[in-house]
Amino acid sequence: MIVNTGLYNFSLDSFPSKLSPIISNVYADAAEQDRPIDFAISLRKDSLVRRFLKPQITFYSDIHAPFKPLPLSQAYALLEWGMNWCIAAHDFSRLIVHAAVLVKNNQAIIFPASPGSGKSTLTAYLSLNGWTLYSDEMAIIDLDNQQVSPLYRPVCLKNDSISIIKALHPEAQMTPVCKDTQKGDVSHLKGIDWQNYSKLEPVDVVGMVFPKYKKEMDLTIYTCNQLQAFEAMSKHAFNYTVLGQEAFNVVGKLIQKASLFEVEYNSLPELAEFLAEDVIR
Repeated sequence: MIVNTGLYNFSLDSFPSKLSPIISNVYADAAEQDRPIDFAISLRKDSLVRRFLKPQITFYSDIHAPFKPLPLSQAYALLEWGMNWCIAAHDFSRLIVHAAVLVKNNQAIIFPASPGSGKSTLTAYLSLNGWTLYSDEMAIIDLDNQQVSPLYRPVCLKNDSISIIKALHPEAQMTPVCKDTQKGDVSHLKGIDWQNYSKLEPVDVVGMVFPKYKKEMDLTIYTCNQLQAFEAMSKHAFNYTVLGQEAFNVVGKLIQKASLFEVEYNSLPELAEFLAEDVIR
């Protein structure tokens, strides 16, 4: 099976048959690309004994297994995490930042964030309310012009975020929940279809927003200085050290052009209104 994520082509050579409908729901509408495979991956049951007693699954990239085996019930989550690893560990032609990217009026906002910040909940909400999803997990940034490219991947929702988005958008297309993973309960939301994705082009970054969800706090906005933003971006970049001077230059140019904010919030609509009115130009 070919999994086309737009920028990267994956050949999924072996996987449990029960994953076929899930993978198809997320990726089957993508057009086949007449270009080489970027990554050959597979999901395998290695242990004969465990095939019957607590079956486990292992992710492989070629012959490498970067993660410990996980329960078979977590196979789809493992597939998505494994694809993230392939990109982050091997693409040195672009700056890859752990961040969401949402676009409005052909202008991008990057949301670098640590686990627990509410980034993916915000990403899902925006993508279902008039914004265009470019990425949930990775900002793919061109080294020459600092534009950000779209990536055809779902949004990874965890724990309470799953029920929050389901309640707000019961029509949303989500994968079955993988229970009790290392990140808790996980489900993946399809935030854009291929027909709309195929029309997207790289766009300029006009804002860099560092979100932090706080249940009891009203929307509070802080303006970041460039040093704070530079430190945060370099920390969240997967390949910053490998790219060296190129990464330094890209991050420097990005923060000079973008509006820089740190936000604490508990209301998704209120934050969305701020982003649309005060960050998008």
